[in-house]
Amino acid sequence: MLFPSNTILGVFVISEFCVGVLGNSLLLMLYIFNFWVKARFNRQIDPIFMHLMIVNMLTIIFAMIPYITSSFGVPSFLHDAGCKAFVYIYRVSRAMSISSTSILSTFQAITITPSNSKWAWLKPKLSKWTFCTFLFSWFINMVIYVHLIENVIAKTNYTGVNYGYSHVYCESSPVEYPNPGFFLGVIITRDLVLLVIMMWTSLSMVTLLYRHHKRAQHLRNPRLSSQKSPEHKATHTILLLVNCFVFFYLLNNLITLYDRFYTRGRTGNLGAIITIVASFYPTLCPFLLMNSNKMYFFPSYIQRAIGD
Repeated sequence: MLFPSNTILGVFVISEFCVGVLGNSLLLMLYIFNFWVKARFNRQIDPIFMHLMIVNMLTIIFAMIPYITSSFGVPSFLHDAGCKAFVYIYRVSRAMSISSTSILSTFQAITITPSNSKWAWLKPKLSKWTFCTFLFSWFINMVIYVHLIENVIAKTNYTGVNYGYSHVYCESSPVEYPNPGFFLGVIITRDLVLLVIMMWTSLSMVTLLYRHHKRAQHLRNPRLSSQKSPEHKATHTILLLVNCFVFFYLLNNLITLYDRFYTRGRTGNLGAIITIVASFYPTLCPFLLMNSNKMYFFPSYIQRAIGD
């Protein structure tokens, strides 16, 4: 018999899982449809959005499936190999979420840079460098979390408290892994660097948009100056994504620190809450893109794609 709080969390997890997977799948299919019909992408930034949708789905699926089965009272269905795979893929995909958002912000900041800027020389090389940056990010994040393959095992006591890595079905091996502080330091350093890049590029985009708006007010009438170019619409969307990511990232880390150092894993529901908060950004991401870019709504999108 499930407790009411567990039932509520279970319903919330299932709802978020369905909404997140469907939203990201829909937007990814729209991008694929557009490429299939036109044999090209409308914008250079579209492949980055597609990559972000894939990363979002991996994060949601591998984070939430264990908590969904747990909410129905299913005992551990993951053996050691399953735990290693689930935890490793989730950690790498979640790390790629912050990497992708940082790359997205940097890409757009360079795209809207004026031609006389010192960064303008990067524009012709953006597509090639973005692809290389994604490959490098995948490689680095896979290496950072490779120790989880050795260190994570299935829980032997389903209701027990674990003071290392904690998961609904998995836990840290009782054998202490050498230099755990080193890996924590690497992860913190990586996240701080990427957050600083996001904040710096976001500030640059806000500054450029403000300057453009001031120039437009002097050159055009108010009605024309209020109209936004596709580049500016994309910039506003990315700024919204960055703000959303930073908010949920900080909130998730605060709850995680509270669970790790204050409750020490004794509050079972906090694990599900952490997973829910960690999945908010990948769940909301496609809907923020759809809302900010009306072209992605299905009926008008198909008509426009076929009409070109």
